[in-house]
Amino acid sequence: MSARLLVSIVTYNSARHLKLCFESLRSQTFHDFSVFLWDNASTDAVSDILARYGDLLSFVHFSKSNAGFCAAHNRMIASSKSDYVLVLNPDIILDPSFLESLIRAMDQDSSVGSATGKLWRRTGENDGNRILDTTGMYFARNQRHLDRGSGEIDHGQYDRREYVFGASGAAALYRRIMLEDIREGNEYFDESFFAYREDADLAWRAQWMGWRCLYVPEAKGYHERRVLPERRATLPDAINMHSFKNRFLLRIKNMDSGTYLRYFVPITLRDVTAIAYVLLCEWSSLPGIPRLIRALPKAWAARKSLQRRRKVSALEIRSWFSGRPQKPSRFNY
Repeated sequence: MSARLLVSIVTYNSARHLKLCFESLRSQTFHDFSVFLWDNASTDAVSDILARYGDLLSFVHFSKSNAGFCAAHNRMIASSKSDYVLVLNPDIILDPSFLESLIRAMDQDSSVGSATGKLWRRTGENDGNRILDTTGMYFARNQRHLDRGSGEIDHGQYDRREYVFGASGAAALYRRIMLEDIREGNEYFDESFFAYREDADLAWRAQWMGWRCLYVPEAKGYHERRVLPERRATLPDAINMHSFKNRFLLRIKNMDSGTYLRYFVPITLRDVTAIAYVLLCEWSSLPGIPRLIRALPKAWAARKSLQRRRKVSALEIRSWFSGRPQKPSRFNY
């Protein structure tokens, strides 16, 4: 009999994070879970760390090449039959009641297809105050997706349960029925993304299909976030290239024409700025353009499939793009 929850972890030179992540999983008050781990051709000492936690791991795969975040998680999700899937970054530390809080909340509301907790930054404090990392995902009018509360001091401003657009892929709990409902072919995460923004794509597809995402503030953890806009100049070229490519892929797959026309000016201004920056300052991201072109047929087919099957109106989806981190009051939890 399979565990109720699959904890799916993908590593890439993540050895320095894994001990604390694994120890936090061992300390959970909810125990009916299995841990699957896929290593994407790491060159660090990850195998040494894994050897120490063999009793915690139900499945380990060492890939000969970097298959990407999306493909690796897809393989592990497909190989399990759990009721729930927690996609977990190795640089996360969970409070002991994290899993129990999220699963209990989802068990109580069958309309919820995903859930997210409150994550703080692992590094740095502000005068002893905790700094928020994410309390769920929201979209600005220019279609930039953001983490609610990111960089803010936690004063309790996000201490109530509420529906949010989606969960950050750093620690996102998904209902398997939802994953099966929104997948295209054999892919839950779209493998054309490889990595970055794939969580926003999955969240958007779930919204089209009528699935809610619930923010549960009692589920707490810490995240050593690496990818932030202000750090772009210091990030590896591959991260920036995929991020640049995926910002367009995300909209091609999910945005309806009415929403695009409604926010044409802020969207276009942001696009022009991004393209100009790459052309003038970040040539390493230019390979993202031919990658995007090659991905277009698959993306367009997925778009057509989603629009045929969608269960909510474009107007309801558009209501999320208010520029506010909170959902309009009529959709509150």
